[in-house]
Amino acid sequence: MDCVFCKIARKEVPTEVVAEDAQILAFPDHKPKAPVHILVIPKEHIQSIAHLEANHNDVIAKLIYTAKHVAAEKGLKGYKLAFNVGRAGGQLVDHLHLHLLGGWDKPEDWKKGFLGDL
Repeated sequence: MDCVFCKIARKEVPTEVVAEDAQILAFPDHKPKAPVHILVIPKEHIQSIAHLEANHNDVIAKLIYTAKHVAAEKGLKGYKLAFNVGRAGGQLVDHLHLHLLGGWDKPEDWKKGFLGDL
């Protein structure tokens, strides 16, 4: 498979690993939209939220729990979690991923870069 996130999950493309277990990998976004911008992915290739099946119930829970854990480790007092689904929804890589964004100095700063292309 030629999916860049699959290659990252298989360690074929180097990246800084922020969190990892047997099912999930978290790493910094290479085009951050916030002071802290982490991507949390399942190691299994799932194209998007639109492609989830009943057997993927635990994947979504793991993605969200991992994001919560990373946010705590980074000392984030508040943060945003976002899924982009399909090209019309802003998804650029066809592999399910959760954006963890935070670290803004002022509450109003979250709007900068967020209301566009995640």
